[in-house]
Amino acid sequence: MTECRRMTGRVAVITGAAHGIGAATARRLAAEGAVVVVTDVDDAAGKTLAADIEDGGGRAEYVRCDVTSAADWEHLARHVDERHGRLDVLHSNAFAQLSKPAHELSEAEWDGQMAVLLKPAWRGMKTFAAMLREASGSVVLTSSVHAVIGLPGHAAYAAAKGALCSLGRQLAVEYGPHIRVNTVLPGPILTAAWDGIPESDRARSAAATAAGRFGQPEEVASAVAFLASADASYVTGASLVVDGGWSVMKESS
Repeated sequence: MTECRRMTGRVAVITGAAHGIGAATARRLAAEGAVVVVTDVDDAAGKTLAADIEDGGGRAEYVRCDVTSAADWEHLARHVDERHGRLDVLHSNAFAQLSKPAHELSEAEWDGQMAVLLKPAWRGMKTFAAMLREASGSVVLTSSVHAVIGLPGHAAYAAAKGALCSLGRQLAVEYGPHIRVNTVLPGPILTAAWDGIPESDRARSAAATAAGRFGQPEEVASAVAFLASADASYVTGASLVVDGGWSVMKESS
């Protein structure tokens, strides 16, 4: 692939960046020239990722941010402002998944899913709207195909992911033309979330896609990088499904 430097001179913040899709996106944006602020609560993995990017010739740094903590968001904003003075890209990607039927969920469990999956998208815009507006920036939210296709035992997760799509459209309306806001909806992507799942179940999930395989985090990162870049300058309020055709196979079955 020809080297692409379309993110040169830009600063990107990624939440939930230490693993999986977030880590792949951090590497991709750094490879395209961005300064990447890696945030997570897994300090060891986050620091290792930032160091790996730096060792590979990119620019990255780790800042701890618990997306449920207003104080951590304030600390992150101060860091970005004092260190870089701008923000061009915000990728809201923190992840938590609880598998339990709706009637068995406690209120605390329901609220916990919303606190990690949904509220940070609002908090991120609240925190960085001024800087993003000044930079004519881009926001990318990580939703899921389960925003549109049901998944038994994941009522809170699916509800939060569906709300993210609605929030993304609303933010695009509220902040255009100064800030673009889009959402990616990954399908079966081979991340640590699949650890412990029986191989037979994994094989069935892969076979259920039109592509006939799992996706890789890097394939979602490619979509995020596109949406974050000037190549998507006329794309806002969109929901981009990255699922190897899993959702259309479900619809046709």
